[in-house]
Amino acid sequence: MRTYERSFREEAVKLGKEIGTSRAARELGIPENTLSTWMWKDRNGKIVESGNPQSAIGLAQENKRLERELRETKRANQILKEAMAFLSRAERSKKSA
Repeated sequence: MRTYERSFREEAVKLGKEIGTSRAARELGIPENTLSTWMWKDRNGKIVESGNPQSAIGLAQENKRLERELRETKRANQILKEAMAFLSRAERSKKSA
């Protein structure tokens, strides 16, 4: 069983109220009956406690993956900038010779 962060459940309920339970559940990738339960609890003044998206561990792993991807992209961009500068100098050298 998957555990969902409380803030996610609260936002999911808000989205469900705005666009409907079925559509919100589909867009969030959660079971419709899970969102329905959260919405029922919300309507009845109960705290949205249990449920099932990404746990804090899942979010932390995704954050690390994205940080790694960003570092690699920045490194690739730097290499491309240096290559462009080198090629530009080489092209200017050809023209002046």
